[in-house]
Amino acid sequence: MVLAVIFDALARRVTALIRMPRGAALGLSIVALVSLFVGAFTLFGTQLAREFDTIAESIPPALAQIDASLSRFGMNNSARELFGRGSSNVSKLLSQAGGYILAASSGFADFVLVFVGAIFIAGNPGVYRRGLLLLMPQRAERTAEKSLDDMSRGLRGWMVGQAASSALVAILTWAGLAVLGVPAAGGLGLIAGLLDVIPMIGPIIAAVPAILLAFTVSPITALWTAGLFLLIQQLQGNLLQPMIQKQAVNVPPAVLLFAVVASGTLFGFLGVLLAAPLTVVIFVMVQRIYVKSLLGKDVQIVGDD
Repeated sequence: MVLAVIFDALARRVTALIRMPRGAALGLSIVALVSLFVGAFTLFGTQLAREFDTIAESIPPALAQIDASLSRFGMNNSARELFGRGSSNVSKLLSQAGGYILAASSGFADFVLVFVGAIFIAGNPGVYRRGLLLLMPQRAERTAEKSLDDMSRGLRGWMVGQAASSALVAILTWAGLAVLGVPAAGGLGLIAGLLDVIPMIGPIIAAVPAILLAFTVSPITALWTAGLFLLIQQLQGNLLQPMIQKQAVNVPPAVLLFAVVASGTLFGFLGVLLAAPLTVVIFVMVQRIYVKSLLGKDVQIVGDD
């Protein structure tokens, strides 16, 4: 349902801009969204496939250089042993990457089911809205209707703020990686922008392939790449995230972090990807149904006059 609301919001925006029938606008929105994801991962995947052997050969010597640096600076043996163990295991980990990809693909059928279901719901949301309200007791129907409106406003606000944040993260990452000379800077920038939708964890996931490819240039470039992602993450957390919360719902950061963990545990990767909008939905439901309606306390809900 969260994915359906996102599709519906995109279709409304396309209809307002182009003045086309809703069905065509929905189809265009979904095709554009899927093309964005496929294009980003194709740009990155092609480059990564070409550089995979180079990555496997470059990382162990780079870790050896770090080990030598630790020795020169008089670091203790345990730190050097940690890097030594990592050097011996990196090649083995990379060689098993295909197995991890096959394991991840086992959830593809579930993803397709959710995706197609979201398209059906977004195609005619009024039918499902009326059906849900008919299931409610008479005294709860008004509160349920307001809750649906709250969720819709919160998700639309989240989408506006998140779109701006993702675009800026993608541009900054692309520009920074291009300056550093990292291969596939464009694809890595798009991936960083797309993964920006995952609170806290998304930038870390996006940094891993970028640092791996940076190792094919030099260990120093990999270090600068890690610094670039750290800088962008600080910018996202201190500037962009407050902007998103202002547009949508002011969810506390700790709640978002634990929501990512809980969503991933319950629903796998798709849950992690949709953790932020799921949290927005649950947050406004708790505000409207529990705090305001059941407890009778005064609380400001997004878009509520």
